[in-house]
Amino acid sequence: MTTSISALRKDYSLNGLDRPDVLDNPMAQFEIWFQEALEAAVIEPNAMTLATIQANGRPRSRVVLLKELNETGFVFYTNYRSQKADDIAAHSFAALTFWWGELERQVRIEGRIEQISGDESDAYFAVRPRGSQIGAWVSDQSQVIENREILHEKQKQLESQFENQVIPRPAHWGGYRVVPDVIEFWQGRPSRLHDRLRYRLEAENWIIERLSP
Repeated sequence: MTTSISALRKDYSLNGLDRPDVLDNPMAQFEIWFQEALEAAVIEPNAMTLATIQANGRPRSRVVLLKELNETGFVFYTNYRSQKADDIAAHSFAALTFWWGELERQVRIEGRIEQISGDESDAYFAVRPRGSQIGAWVSDQSQVIENREILHEKQKQLESQFENQVIPRPAHWGGYRVVPDVIEFWQGRPSRLHDRLRYRLEAENWIIERLSP
């Protein structure tokens, strides 16, 4: 390795973040930052790291895509037989992290996670590209397979099976919603003295606190 990992560093200086800069409602504030990420042409601005807890207590994380946002929470879709689904069945709490490097920003979310309704999952599945719909049927997500050819063969079989038909949503595929009780907005600052504002739900009110970097 020609460059020492320990020597890699970047001094952040684009913006600051203080209490007057944010709204009282964290979901509304997130929408503002998300829109700014879109305008900054961030690659996959809806990509978020989802952290879950396995039945044995070990944490596990992966990147998923945010597909819906409202006052209730953050929605993503997956296979209900996947590792993440097993984790959620064991522990109904999760964490999300968004990283928007172009804006030197991070958002952290913690909260309860719940399965959304079948109707909601049906509505989203219906507007997915046809190839993605087939993919939801093809993949036994997280299961060990011998080779990629198995996927290609199953894909061809299902394309033939559903030819000229509306593809129904598989029962093993659908959405989850993370309902937040903690949301932290992080803005990079020089000398690693970053700005951190945390919204913490207390009763039904959001408390805003500044955290030391």
